[in-house]
Amino acid sequence: MAANPGQKPEGDRKHPVDETLPPFKMFTSGLQHVAAMYAGVVAPPMIVGPACGLSPTETAFLMGASLFTAGIATLLQTLGFWKVGAKLPFVNGVSFAGVTPMIAIGKSQSPENALPIIFGAVIVAGVLGFLLAPYFSKLVRFFPPVVTGTVITLIGVSLLPVAFNWSQGGNATAPDYGSLTNIGMAALTFLIVLVLRRVLRGFLQQISILLGLIAGTLIAIPVGITNFSAITEADIVGFPTPFHFGAPQFEIAAIISMCIVMLVCMTESTADMLALGKIVDRPADERTIEGGLRADTLGTAISPLFNGFANSAFAQNIGLVAMTKVRSRFVVATSGLILIVLGLCPVAASVISLVPLPVLGGAGIVLFGSVAASGIQTLASAAMEKGENALIVAAAVGIGLIPIAAPEFYHAFPKDMLVVLDSGISTGCLVAIVLNLAFNHFGGRADAEPDPLDAEAGGGHGEVEIPPQPRSGEADSAEPASAPAH
Repeated sequence: MAANPGQKPEGDRKHPVDETLPPFKMFTSGLQHVAAMYAGVVAPPMIVGPACGLSPTETAFLMGASLFTAGIATLLQTLGFWKVGAKLPFVNGVSFAGVTPMIAIGKSQSPENALPIIFGAVIVAGVLGFLLAPYFSKLVRFFPPVVTGTVITLIGVSLLPVAFNWSQGGNATAPDYGSLTNIGMAALTFLIVLVLRRVLRGFLQQISILLGLIAGTLIAIPVGITNFSAITEADIVGFPTPFHFGAPQFEIAAIISMCIVMLVCMTESTADMLALGKIVDRPADERTIEGGLRADTLGTAISPLFNGFANSAFAQNIGLVAMTKVRSRFVVATSGLILIVLGLCPVAASVISLVPLPVLGGAGIVLFGSVAASGIQTLASAAMEKGENALIVAAAVGIGLIPIAAPEFYHAFPKDMLVVLDSGISTGCLVAIVLNLAFNHFGGRADAEPDPLDAEAGGGHGEVEIPPQPRSGEADSAEPASAPAH
């Protein structure tokens, strides 16, 4: 049947991941991503800075540097070059996995050497991760739906306590932490987002999170929980001077610690890419994951040049993609540009910081819950009635919830082990992989789980077959997100 006049043939249509939106929609959708992840980017430097003996002014500089380097890493991930970048709507920022070991390094060194030693270790870890990316990406065959569904669910569940903490005020030592005012503002924002999602249509529905954050912030002004001091104290321009805290130093213990962190980040990013690939209907194959890991690790290796830390995927933004259905990677690339501007213009960054944490927490409950829901959808296609798949999920989720339900559970373990054990995503992922291998590969029960080489990594629509990848010269709309230009 002939195509309708003016309608592009199916093969000529761009995949939604590769579509560009009108400038205003591109900017507002990108700003929504920045608003969702801003607190996550600035929190690690806020914690690590004082632990390394930095003054409030120097800590603020470190926060700006983290925004700047997060923008660079996001551009590497979304736009990419050569074999670098997943070319998916993937936001990158400072990884929380490195906070504990960096604090340990900072406390064991003199203030003038702490950050140079941390930066030297991060550079080595990033380079090592870049070299390992082609080999690490081959692990995708060990991520069938029973594993990815478990990991995606744990990503969402692990992020929910962050939203709960924000809803209470974010600072457990503050007098108003958990006050009725804070929780009330979080609840009101939560309801506003739900109402906006229900009553709005089209583009306005897609930016309902941003609109909810704006509405919540405006309501918070007369309530008295909006802090304007950041704007009055911020500089207009502030470039993150390369090696501002000194040339990097290389110490073997710190390097080993950060290399472990890099492996943890690569594990979590692999799971995130599999989840996002399913959500945007472009399954993350081995090449996609290889490119994505290269972007993560290259961004990590470059970050210390501008006084930044290790970068990895931000799972909360996956929830935003799932909720808004805006799948364009160029929207997230716009987020990267906004982050760079915020890093170069502290006064602009302070405007984003006006959003009170309780308001952000109310919206975060919806965002992070969306990630968990995607994981549950994926598990629906994981043949739970066959073999020991239900046992795999039960064990992996149970282990993955330990750091959330009992944060001090591993307090007697060596600190180096806590890098992995304190991450429910990492421990749950490792347990799911090992048990899947034991029960479905080496246990002699081939009928229990579909062949993972044919299994789609994420999702929730029931498909388990990876679509055939196009040959060179076929339409861009079908090209895998990670396919490099040869």
